[in-house]
Amino acid sequence: MKRIIAIIAGGDSSEHDVSLRSAQGIYSFLDKERYCVYVVEITGLAWEAHLEDGTRSTVDKNDFSFMVKGQKVKPDYCYITIHGTPGENGLLQGYLDLMRIPYSTSGVLVEALTFNKFTLNQYLKSWGVSVSESIMLRKGQTISNEEVIQRVGLPCFIKPNAGGSSFGVTKVKTPEQIQPAIELAMQEEGAEVMIEAFMKGTEISCGHYKTKKREVALPITEVVPANEFFDYNAKYNGEVQEITPARLSDEVTDRVHKLNSAIYQILGANGIIRVDYIIGEGDKIQMLEINTTPGMTATSFIPQQVKAAGMEMKDVLTEIIENQFD
Repeated sequence: MKRIIAIIAGGDSSEHDVSLRSAQGIYSFLDKERYCVYVVEITGLAWEAHLEDGTRSTVDKNDFSFMVKGQKVKPDYCYITIHGTPGENGLLQGYLDLMRIPYSTSGVLVEALTFNKFTLNQYLKSWGVSVSESIMLRKGQTISNEEVIQRVGLPCFIKPNAGGSSFGVTKVKTPEQIQPAIELAMQEEGAEVMIEAFMKGTEISCGHYKTKKREVALPITEVVPANEFFDYNAKYNGEVQEITPARLSDEVTDRVHKLNSAIYQILGANGIIRVDYIIGEGDKIQMLEINTTPGMTATSFIPQQVKAAGMEMKDVLTEIIENQFD
């Protein structure tokens, strides 16, 4: 009997449609000889499985099952590719834990931690990971332009604190831009805003995963955006140059891979994660953020890096899935 795999996509963030594109990528990569695969789209309380004939079947949330040709189908495993809530912040993971269904990401605590950029930075800073100086504001809190400049300087980034999105992010260069940027970020993805010091240097991104049998450090991608920073248009509309493997020395590459491995271990992560860094002056490695449900379209970083490593996405995803059953 083939294992039944549900690719869970959609979600309630501004990257709902991007997530569906990642789901199609994963669907195309998965070994159909080995697995029976369905895409399950979540939009608020509407959970629906996409069936082969183009129709949809409502998911019974009591056991995460759905009907196919009159038969009840319950997935053996879920591959989560939601970018944002509820798939990247621990909510969906908690539900699947209750349903006793294994899944592709880290658990509830790790997902909640990595989704909250400010908290993640403070936690990893205590382990010696270099991160930028930052301030966190909750809804109703205010801060003067002078305090922002004093604590993090200009230019700085102002963005939603929770979320894997590129929406609501502003690179602030003048005092007059600070308050409008805070208002924009507060509107986008929730009630918390992160104000982060600008880190000058080369942006890179590196995928990593561990199974019971081995650890894989993927080739590093260098990110050269055409715009001021790696914004939505750079990420999804091709306004960026992506170089894999990155133009880094062997020594810096090795240090990035070792740091990735350490972060994975500190968190107790599961599945494929992608960590973004800035390589600053003196080859200082500074962490930007961690993505626990990285994009999976054919042109996304992880598929690029897997290809550069001489591996096949089909084999990597099989490895990730079967690790839960070995």
